[in-house]
Amino acid sequence: MESTFLSLSNILIFIAFILLLVALIPLGISIKSKSQSKKYEKIAIWTIIIAFALELLYFIFRWLATGHAPVSNMYEFIAMFSIMLIGGFLITYHYFRTKVFGLFAIPISLLLLGYGSLFSTDVQPLIPALQSNWLAIHVITVTLSYGILSMSAVAGLIYLVKAIPADEKSWRARILEGIMIGILSVIMYMVTTVVMQYVVGYNDEFYYTDKQGEQVIAEYHLPSIVNYNDAIPVEHVGDNEYEPTEHFHLGIDLPPVIKAHSLNTVVWSIIIGLITYGIVRLIIRKRLFALVKPLTKKTDLALMDEIGYRSVIIGFPLFALGGIFFAAIWAQMAWSRFWGWDPKETWAFITFMFYTIFLHLRLNRGYEGEKSAWLAVGGFILILFNLIAINLIVSGLHSYA
Repeated sequence: MESTFLSLSNILIFIAFILLLVALIPLGISIKSKSQSKKYEKIAIWTIIIAFALELLYFIFRWLATGHAPVSNMYEFIAMFSIMLIGGFLITYHYFRTKVFGLFAIPISLLLLGYGSLFSTDVQPLIPALQSNWLAIHVITVTLSYGILSMSAVAGLIYLVKAIPADEKSWRARILEGIMIGILSVIMYMVTTVVMQYVVGYNDEFYYTDKQGEQVIAEYHLPSIVNYNDAIPVEHVGDNEYEPTEHFHLGIDLPPVIKAHSLNTVVWSIIIGLITYGIVRLIIRKRLFALVKPLTKKTDLALMDEIGYRSVIIGFPLFALGGIFFAAIWAQMAWSRFWGWDPKETWAFITFMFYTIFLHLRLNRGYEGEKSAWLAVGGFILILFNLIAINLIVSGLHSYA
C-alpha cells in the first residue's frame, strides 16, 4: 500500500507541474487580449487551483506512504516551498486580482519543482534528529512563510521591471539584469544536469575523507572543476567495490567542510548561465528584463508596493515563529540545545534580522516604492541562499537535507 501511495503522489505532483505550465498560456493571453480577457483569466485561475489541489494531495499521499510529514529531505522541502508559493499567489489573487503575478510566481514555482526533482525522491529511514513532530511543525511553518514572503519579492520584481527603463545605464538596471541572469543560470543548470545525468549518463565518482573522518563517495554528473582535498577518482565495479581510475579534474581542491561536489554544480550553473546569456544578448540585442517588461504595462506600481509590504507583514511573523521559535524547540529535542550557531541557524537569524530592518526602514524611514522593492527582492535572494548554498555547500547539522 505504501508503494502505491508513493507512486500516486509522484504522479499527482507531475500532473500539477504540467497544469501549472499549461496555465501560463491562458494567463498570458488574458493579459494581452482585450475582448476575451476575463474568459482566459478564468481558465487560467481554475487550472492553477486544480494544480494546487493536486499538490496538496501529493503531500497527503506521500505522508501516508512514508508515515511522517514529507518535509525531511531536500526534495520534499523544495516541493513544499513550491506548493506554498502557489498558495501564496492564489491568496494574493483572491484579494487583489493581480493576474500578472502568476506570470512571475508560477515560473519560479516550476523552477523550484524542477530543481527539487534533481534530488533523490526515494524514501529513506529517518535519522534520530528528524524523528520529531516538531520538525514537521517547524518546516511547514517556514515554507508557509517563504510562500508569503515570495509574494513580496514577486511584487518587488514586477515593480522594478516596470519602473526601470530597459535602456538605462545605471547600477539599478545592471543589478536587475543580474537577477535575470541568475534566473537564466538556474534554468540552464537544470537543463544541463538532466541532459548530462539522464541522457548522456555522465557519472564520475571520487573517493574522499569527509570532515568526520569517514571514507565516502562523491558523485559528479558534471566534469569536476572543484573537488575535495586528496580525492581519488574511482570506478564502481560491484557492490560497494571501487577501483582507482582516471576522471577529469581541473585541479581546484577544497577541505571537506565545503561540499565540493555541490559547489561544482553551482560553478557550472554560473558558467553555463553566462554563456547562454551572452548568446541570448547577441540574438535579441537588448537586456533580458526588456523581454518581460511589456507584461507589466498595465501594472499599478502603488498596488505592487502595497502587496509587497503586506506580504512581509504577514510572512515575517510566520518566519520568526517557524524559523526561530519552533526551530529552537526542535533543536533542543534533536541535539539537546536550543541554539548552536550551525550555518543554517546563523543564516536563519540573518534572514530574521534582514526582515526586521526591512520593516524598520519601511515604517520609520519612509522606504517605500523602489527602495522597498529592492529590499523585498533582496530578502528572497537571502532565502534562496539559505536554501541552496547553506544546505548544499556548507557542511553542518542540516547537511542531511
